[in-house]
Amino acid sequence: MSAPQAPATTEDAGSLPRYPFSTDGDRLAPELDELRSRCPVARVRTNAGGEAWLVTGYELARDVLRDRAFARSVLGEADSPTQDAPILAPELLDAMNHLQQAGLRDEVLAALGRNQPELPADWVAEVTREGLERMVAEGVPGDLQRHFAEWVAAQCLCRLLGLPFEDRAWLAERADKDLTMATYSDEELAVNWEEIRAYMAAFLAARTPGRPRGLADRLADLNADRPSEGPAGPKGLSDEQLSNIVSVLFVSGYEDFAGFLGVAAVNLLQHPEAMAELRESPEATPRHVEELLRCSVVLGNAIPRFVTEDTSLGGERVKAGELILLSLDAANYDPGTFADPERFEPARSPNPHLRFGHGRHHCPGAHLVRRQSDTAFRVLLQRFPGLRLAVPVDEVPWHPNRMAIMAAAIPVTW
Repeated sequence: MSAPQAPATTEDAGSLPRYPFSTDGDRLAPELDELRSRCPVARVRTNAGGEAWLVTGYELARDVLRDRAFARSVLGEADSPTQDAPILAPELLDAMNHLQQAGLRDEVLAALGRNQPELPADWVAEVTREGLERMVAEGVPGDLQRHFAEWVAAQCLCRLLGLPFEDRAWLAERADKDLTMATYSDEELAVNWEEIRAYMAAFLAARTPGRPRGLADRLADLNADRPSEGPAGPKGLSDEQLSNIVSVLFVSGYEDFAGFLGVAAVNLLQHPEAMAELRESPEATPRHVEELLRCSVVLGNAIPRFVTEDTSLGGERVKAGELILLSLDAANYDPGTFADPERFEPARSPNPHLRFGHGRHHCPGAHLVRRQSDTAFRVLLQRFPGLRLAVPVDEVPWHPNRMAIMAAAIPVTW
């Protein structure tokens, strides 16, 4: 990994450091630690070839998330700056606002809320066990990424949306490609997305109104009752907008959850004392999950924001039209907020990490990740009392250039 470079001005833009610095999940990139301590708002060059301000400090990141001078939805418009591939449609970046305008947001929040009626704990536990038994049947070493992280994530997202689980491999392959940076051409990514969107459009078109298979059908049924135009009430989404949004719900939900479960498993496997505590006291799992959410390095890129008006940020003057990138991974390791941030400390309290954003930009999938991770890790640790990595942690392979950091495999023995 190359040494971090000093932030540059536009005049010496050729020497700007290229972000992201790493897409491995075994540790925070040292460049992020160095920038946070020396220059928490720094100029970088993006995968798209443009320039952006990278924010690595906790307080500054939280300020950006709650300040309306830094917008998100604008980035879905034509000619807005991007950090990677162009945004193909506004609703892909701003799905929740489009759902709100169509009167559909509450349906999504109910499905993803604390109760999650489609995902009862007993069912999640059973499918987790099923994936682990498949791993056992294949022999040692097993692969926790395939049989735990990706298996549980695909099961949960398919059941939540009502998608057939037998299509998971086809869907996951395209979701992986969609969130791969600096590898495919813009044209290849556009074709890949259209395949996902067309699949969702056909799935929705084949539904029986009034007999929903899951959240996707319920959204389609509700949307069918909305007028496409007129002065009163919310306006319905077009078929293309709705199929795009259902696609986003699967791709982002699956990739983020599978990525987190894998990175968190790698982290937990480095702390046998924590695993022993969880086997003895499973009720302690929620606070361990919370600390795993803080310390797991899962963002291959960054959370983007658009500067809507000239303002100051961390002593730097940022101008309207510029791109801000928030490294929430770096913010969650800020020693100004988290004492001894390198230490895995499940008893950490408070633990105000920014894994799911902050304020009005809080991720709607937070409850799903917390609740289903709790169940999945309980099952994993009870099933394998001797679970351990089969290779040194620095030999765990990682997929390159993923927006949601994901292990290529997590070899384990038991």
